[in-house]
Amino acid sequence: MKKIFVFLFCSLAVLSYGNPIAHSPEESSLNDMVRITGGTFIMGSPATESGRSPNEGPQREVTVRSFYIGRFPVTQALFEEVMGTNPSGFRGPNLPVERVSWFDAIEFSNRLSIREGLEPAYTISGHTVTWNREANGYRLPTEAEWEFACRAGTQTPFHSGNTIGTAGWHSGNSGGRTHPVGQRQPNAWGLYDMHGNVLEWCWDWLGNYPATAQTDPLGPATGTHRVYRGGSWRFAAHQARSAFRFGNHPHLRLDFIGFRLARNAEECEA
Repeated sequence: MKKIFVFLFCSLAVLSYGNPIAHSPEESSLNDMVRITGGTFIMGSPATESGRSPNEGPQREVTVRSFYIGRFPVTQALFEEVMGTNPSGFRGPNLPVERVSWFDAIEFSNRLSIREGLEPAYTISGHTVTWNREANGYRLPTEAEWEFACRAGTQTPFHSGNTIGTAGWHSGNSGGRTHPVGQRQPNAWGLYDMHGNVLEWCWDWLGNYPATAQTDPLGPATGTHRVYRGGSWRFAAHQARSAFRFGNHPHLRLDFIGFRLARNAEECEA
């Protein structure tokens, strides 16, 4: 039965790949995922990109294997259904969950995996988290996966072009709060809210980019800050660019930080 469920779930995600038609959580499952076919892209931003930070370079060639990623950031409805609590400052079932630490996102991923009969991706021992990369359960995307999915084949500052346009919520249009997921322009692969609304935790420790090409990079082996990506309702539009990167302590909980789920494609499709 477990294998049948996984196959059906992934089949639905495959059908949605690359579909830019508007969606909302009411029209699809709360943990609706999109299959991203792996490939090679240029990660980071050129020195001439407006609003660029030095830690967005050097640009280099990165290859990622196929994976699944959430069509939306995790909503409060899904988080509360799994965890039994809702820590968010702005309340609404279809708003992205926020005030969640990196550790909260890790714990949520494991609990959702167990609930659906999947192998948890993480082993948690105190403040030490180990990722089993072969597990078929839910997890956080790597920083490279996140940027590859956000760009959806583009190399412009935003997946919408040289300006954010209608692709995301930022300090200039948010009214000082989060908004229901799925309301802004999706990218070419059908992913919403990659630019703005809430920042999204990734797996990686924050560190400098290497100058050489990489395949499925995981970031530094150790660190003090975990990466988050994507900008937020509180940040300026230039801080929602595809290459924008920053991070903070994994225990941090703020009302502009949430997360998005990922899964291994090959394990999902086995």
